Amino acid sequence: MYIAPNSPRANTVTAVKPNKWSAAVKVFHWGSVLLLLVVWGMITLYQNSDGDTYLNLHRAFGVSMLFWMIARVISRIISPTPADVPMPKWQTTVSHLTHLLLYILLFAMPISGILMTWYGGRSIDMFGLFELPSILVTDRGQARLFNNLHTNVIWTTLLVFTALHILGALQHQFIKKDNIISRIK
Repeated sequence: MYIAPNSPRANTVTAVKPNKWSAAVKVFHWGSVLLLLVVWGMITLYQNSDGDTYLNLHRAFGVSMLFWMIARVISRIISPTPADVPMPKWQTTVSHLTHLLLYILLFAMPISGILMTWYGGRSIDMFGLFELPSILVTDRGQARLFNNLHTNVIWTTLLVFTALHILGALQHQFIKKDNIISRIK
């Protein structure tokens, strides 16, 4: 449609939503997946080994996840958002809430791990480059509380909402066949 340069509509800007996420959002999404798998892998290896090498790596990658998520949120705020995929309003609401909860959990997980470590009176070794010293007074009760939150409550909830996220994406891709995965790959 042609709009004459001097017409009142010539100065109006119509925002056109992209049909895909920006490259930055895609990198942060898949980087989060990879980082979460590495963090989980390190704690799994630690549980089956002697020494603290894998635990230290788990903690360092966990702190890295916190900073990664801060950058991810900034990227998400400044990147254009694709239009919602057509679906019933309740599904859109569930989708948005699931994404919000995943973001909250990906912040809560490293924060609870840091607090558990610091309340336990330990510093966090960042890949042998430097340490994040504990800034909290040692309190074993608080360390146990944050250990429970970190390993039982937040981790379990993160697994549930990650499964919902993946199942929702697969349902869109293979049942609805709306090719939703192409927006983030």
